[in-house]
Amino acid sequence: MSFIVVIPARLQSARLPGKALLDIAGMPMIQHVFERAKQSAAAEVYIATDSAEIKNACEQFRWKSEPVCWN
Repeated sequence: MSFIVVIPARLQSARLPGKALLDIAGMPMIQHVFERAKQSAAAEVYIATDSAEIKNACEQFRWKSEPVCWN
C-alpha cells in the first residue's frame, strides 16, 4: 500500500509564531521535518502552506530535497 505525506506549515502559530522557519542546527524546522518524512516509505512528500515566506524557504532548499509547496 502506498501513501503520501502532507506536512501543514504556517507562520501564525499562537504559541510560537514563525516556528516553521526557526533555525535548528543550520536549517529551518520545516526542512528537518521534510527530510525525515522523505526517509519514510511515503511515495511523495508535500508541504502545504498559506505562507509566501515558507514557500520561499522551500524553494531555497529545493536543490537538496525537492519539496513541493502549495499555497
